[in-house]
Amino acid sequence: MRAYLIDEIDPPDMQKITGFLKENAMKSNLDSLFWIRIPDDILSETQFEHHNCRPHVFAVELGKDWLKLELFVRSLKTMQCTCPAYATPQQKDFIINFAHHMIDQLGVKT
Repeated sequence: MRAYLIDEIDPPDMQKITGFLKENAMKSNLDSLFWIRIPDDILSETQFEHHNCRPHVFAVELGKDWLKLELFVRSLKTMQCTCPAYATPQQKDFIINFAHHMIDQLGVKT
């Protein structure tokens, strides 16, 4: 899996990130996994056409001192479709910018 990893994060900063995601992301069935919605205007053509597969999201996984953002866009409704795919360049920019804005907003030291 292609991913963007930020590591060596201090425990107090991990708590800030966890709190931020609990308030601003969709929770999964796992405590350390969150879903972030990809805006409709940057969906690929296939994803945009698949209204029944929305929302399209990327995963954010938290570890003890790290944050991993998957560079894969998936549907929360089905895995048996052609619309899940690795992030387009525009989606990849969105995912990385999401991480950087969150870190800046929270004052996390990296």
